[in-house]
Amino acid sequence: MTTPNLRIAKSQDFLYILPKMANRHGLIAGATGTGKTVTLQSLAEGFSDIGVPVFMADVKGDLSGMSQVGGGNSKVDARVQQLGMADHVPTASPVMFWDVYGVKGHPVRTTVAEMGPLLLARMLNLNDVQAGVLNAIFKIADDQGWLLLDLKDLRAMSQHCAENSAQYQTEYGNISSASVGAIQRALLQLETEGAELLFGEPALNLDDLMQTDAQGRGVVSILASDQLFNSPRVYATLLLWLLSELFEKLPEVGDLEKPKLVFFFDEAHLLFSDAPQALMQKIEQVVRLIRSKGVGVYFVSQNPLDIPDIVLGQLGNRVQHALRAFTPRDQKAVNSAAETFRSNPKVDVKTAITELGVGEALVSFLDEKGIPSPVERALVCPPKSRIGPANDAERAAVMRQSLVAGVYEKQVDRESAYEILKKRAVEVAAEEAPEQEEQGFDWGGVLGGKRASRSDSVLESAAKSAARAIGSQLGRSIIRGVLGSILGKK
Repeated sequence: MTTPNLRIAKSQDFLYILPKMANRHGLIAGATGTGKTVTLQSLAEGFSDIGVPVFMADVKGDLSGMSQVGGGNSKVDARVQQLGMADHVPTASPVMFWDVYGVKGHPVRTTVAEMGPLLLARMLNLNDVQAGVLNAIFKIADDQGWLLLDLKDLRAMSQHCAENSAQYQTEYGNISSASVGAIQRALLQLETEGAELLFGEPALNLDDLMQTDAQGRGVVSILASDQLFNSPRVYATLLLWLLSELFEKLPEVGDLEKPKLVFFFDEAHLLFSDAPQALMQKIEQVVRLIRSKGVGVYFVSQNPLDIPDIVLGQLGNRVQHALRAFTPRDQKAVNSAAETFRSNPKVDVKTAITELGVGEALVSFLDEKGIPSPVERALVCPPKSRIGPANDAERAAVMRQSLVAGVYEKQVDRESAYEILKKRAVEVAAEEAPEQEEQGFDWGGVLGGKRASRSDSVLESAAKSAARAIGSQLGRSIIRGVLGSILGKK
């Protein structure tokens, strides 16, 4: 059975994305208020209709309306009539809601180990020296076989490495207390932003993002990001982690008749802003190679200049909404966007790009040979689902019927680095306590003149010995994603 093409916009004729070219990635760009969000919704809905699962972040909260039947919108009705879309029938899309904070969707979690030191260093905004120390902490945990699952594991491990730095210096390099202190302060900041909820178990199973419903339509996974976006570095790093995990775990499939998943990266400029060179190289590698895994990545940004040229060159399917030319940088963006399109003698791109109305765009998609089509000035087709947010009751109803209802809601805390270090500290303290009593150690003097009980001495000793406890070598390493690995895939 032939997969139908995706009807996206109309110029003289309708313009389509070819499903077999959809994994060649794409770009939706334009100034605020020009219609990017509705275009994003229309594309996601089109992919879902042909059986392709979709992942997208909902930065403004508007995309939740995809879960509801459209209709009753005079602007949509007028556009449908203007474009002659006689087969346009209001329909809801199959939607699965996700939320790091577990309020507007099913909780999204990963482990500290899966996130890895490279991405975590960026999330914590560490400098090169501090990032190097974080790498060493991860490597020590790997070599000891101590799992890093949540932030308390990383805190305990950092303290342990700092207080035993002399033992580790020869093999792992210098672990200064100043760098560890900076890491701990950054972790504290991360916790105040609520991002500690991101780390733990059960971790997200990527298979849950690649579901279809009973009618064969791809499920649209929507990550509620209106609150998460208040921490833009966390937002960008989380989406990059998801992309990198897909890159590592999906098998090579080459060019398919349609993608296995389409990933929309909204506010894409945050991904590349202040990214270190090593991370930029990994991002470029993932974008270039992930299409062979059957994944299409569509970047959504206000300005095409926000996307590095080496990445921009990989984005074959483009919808360019209006740009403003108020500043020299704006004018440069207009010129840059115009030059990236395949020319059309009927369209003056530089002029048109500043004159486009809301819901109007310059469009160019790849043809059957993978060649960009000549740019067309077109009106974007409206979605069949609701434009605007779903209310709380509608969202809750969708979540109750979800395929993963109840799977991620209860957090699990199994034995990991924190528990291991705590247990070893108590054991060491228990061994040391009798020796201290035999030597007549005066706990009363230590505690301000009041003699402590035996249990108090054990607790005090445990607190002092927590970071000194070192486990036996287990020879195990924690396998992390391609962007989280210290030494590459093991």
